[in-house]
Amino acid sequence: MTTQLLVFGVLGVLTTAYAFWVNRWLFGDGGAGRVSVLEGAYYLFGVVSVCIGWYFNVRYTHHVGSQASYVSYTKALFANFAADSAAQDYIMVNVVLLPLWTIVDGRRRGIRSPWIYFVMSLFTSLAFAMAFYLAMVERQERVRRRTAMAAPAVPADADPDRTVAPT
Repeated sequence: MTTQLLVFGVLGVLTTAYAFWVNRWLFGDGGAGRVSVLEGAYYLFGVVSVCIGWYFNVRYTHHVGSQASYVSYTKALFANFAADSAAQDYIMVNVVLLPLWTIVDGRRRGIRSPWIYFVMSLFTSLAFAMAFYLAMVERQERVRRRTAMAAPAVPADADPDRTVAPT
């Protein structure tokens, strides 16, 4: 295990823990309850993705040795035309679309610190960060539905601008 891999591993764990910590309200007594099948599938595929990705990243780092860096890794992605196509797609999704999507959508949904999923992707994997974001959204939606069901119903003829109930 190289120092670089150890640092990236620790940063991956810390960013993931931070994402759960700032959104811990989704897991408490007023939260969504147990993990749903869909949420569990997101977690499962995220963990499988990071394990497979790290297997290859460890092999790459040991193969390249002291030359291992984001720059050399990115250059290696463009080994031939097929790899070029996949690499540009991956980079566009990971560096542009994932941050735009998670930050905009996360803010709209009330997910705290939605930018952390982009940072998480730099130390874990794109699929891991996406899966964990989707799991958080699934949990948040279940909390929203539970809260909406518990709220008192407003009569259809109620005037939202009226401060006193009609007599």
